[in-house]
Amino acid sequence: MLRLALVGAAVIALTAPLHAQGAQVAFGGMAQDTDAPVEVSADQLEVNQSDGTALYTGNVVIGQGEMRLAAPRVLVVYVEGQGRIDRLEATGGVTLVSGEEAAEAERADYDITAGTVVMSGNVLLTQGQNVLTSERMVVDLEGGTAQMDGRVRTVIRSQDETGQGQN
Repeated sequence: MLRLALVGAAVIALTAPLHAQGAQVAFGGMAQDTDAPVEVSADQLEVNQSDGTALYTGNVVIGQGEMRLAAPRVLVVYVEGQGRIDRLEATGGVTLVSGEEAAEAERADYDITAGTVVMSGNVLLTQGQNVLTSERMVVDLEGGTAQMDGRVRTVIRSQDETGQGQN
């Protein structure tokens, strides 16, 4: 994961990026069925019945449909009295992957009811050969879009540059 971040940072540093204050990004690969079951695996689990939370630590991987979220620490908050997950709070370096798209950040908050993921802190998004960075990204999983804010930097490679447009 760190390697992906370093490669992305190097690509951004060595090219002439486009700058913007905010950007709407197509996130087709991230479109997600938010009603699909959520599966969590981790090295440890601590359940707190009094506040309705579960803390997963160590190699946490969360899957829902085709989406995967990985982090060292994830707090799961349940809807009071209903036994279903309300939100997930992932910290310590988060990776979100769906299809060919991947995003990394320091933190991610997934509101399952709203179908949104808010990633913050050194956000790095890769879509094929394209790389985007910002301080914050809000992903609408049902609509398949994302909004990036906080000094957005973009590197867009042409098909000729990547070799995909050549015969």
